[in-house]
Amino acid sequence: MSKDHKATTSRRGFLKSAVAAGGATLAAGAARGAEGDPAILELQEWNQVLGDGVDARPYGTPSQYEAHVKRRSVEWLTADPISSVNFTPLHELDGIITPNGVCFERHHGGIAEIDPAQHRLMINGLVEQELVFTMQDLMRYPRDNRVYFLECAANSGMEWRGAQLNGCQFTHGMIHNVMYTGIPLRYILETAGLKTNAKWILPEGADASGMTRSIPIEKALDDCMVAFKMNGEALRPEQGYPLRLVVPGWEGNMWIKWLRRIEVGDEPWHHREETSKYTDLLENGQARRFTWEMDAKSVITNPSPQAPILHGPGRTTITGVAWSGRGSIPRVDVTIDGGKNWHAARMSGPSFDKSMHRFYYEFDWDGSPLLLQSRAHDSTGYVQPTKNQLREWRGLNSIYHNNGIQTWYVNEQGIAENVEVS
Repeated sequence: MSKDHKATTSRRGFLKSAVAAGGATLAAGAARGAEGDPAILELQEWNQVLGDGVDARPYGTPSQYEAHVKRRSVEWLTADPISSVNFTPLHELDGIITPNGVCFERHHGGIAEIDPAQHRLMINGLVEQELVFTMQDLMRYPRDNRVYFLECAANSGMEWRGAQLNGCQFTHGMIHNVMYTGIPLRYILETAGLKTNAKWILPEGADASGMTRSIPIEKALDDCMVAFKMNGEALRPEQGYPLRLVVPGWEGNMWIKWLRRIEVGDEPWHHREETSKYTDLLENGQARRFTWEMDAKSVITNPSPQAPILHGPGRTTITGVAWSGRGSIPRVDVTIDGGKNWHAARMSGPSFDKSMHRFYYEFDWDGSPLLLQSRAHDSTGYVQPTKNQLREWRGLNSIYHNNGIQTWYVNEQGIAENVEVS
């Protein structure tokens, strides 16, 4: 076989693969002729002037043209900036990793600024030997790297009674997905030695709010971590520097930041965050408690109210994220007509348990209005429900664990808004 023939065959194979992936067809209508476009035909300032040296920016920062990509809050949602929520700009991100600087944060007593040289982790209670660790003591343990999502149980909570917040940053932005570096918690507990009646742990934060949560010992010994880095760098102060607990797949309130103490006991403590807060109030006035796991959920991030379609009719890409606290997401369905017809989305990027998964769906938009939805399927067989199904099961009183299907209405101009369909 000649080299030319091999090259032609190879090229055909590449193009065939690209078409199968939906990539080659994007060329149609996605480029334009160069004639008359000064942006490409004329010299720009940056073509002619030397830029700053790297030493001028010793810690890298985003481009000035990306300054709008930041966490945002909703003024009326929390009582005080000291006890507040800042939402991840999901519509500005791609892939599955959330940059450290825009990770969702929720704090109850402001951001604690802790000197790591003075920080200690105590293990006490039903253990053979009560211990106190310095940061340097902890650095001697074997460590793991794991990618997990952290989602607040109240994420999408304002949507229980109907469409309210206009933007996926605000409806779904109480979440981030990062790589944690840390020590499996079981190693630390094994060092202290668990007594035979040890059934629960109570992690406690070092900040002024004194956050605590009861966690079953089975979970603590399974996949919990004591983390000191995220995405390769030290935790940010708002993310618990220098030490935080990681509780994969479970609600974010349990991921105690600024971790200073872990008490081991034989029953749950029933502190504030698991009695008056973070319980699910049902229609009959009773409350579900210990609803730790985060159910499968997804959201289309583009197009969405903060990310309208900026081009006319033609080839259009839908993208979003999906996640489950019980495993991975092998499949996401997308509809552009409010659920009349569903299409399999294209899953892209790595697939980890209890992590975000990125999906795409490409289609030819004819310029007519759209009703966009996504529906996640997790590895246990669970299928993301509609909001009406959730309300039938749990009523309208809850604000926690709302994983109902989200709908965006997109008009002829490409502008999107938060709506519901029956």
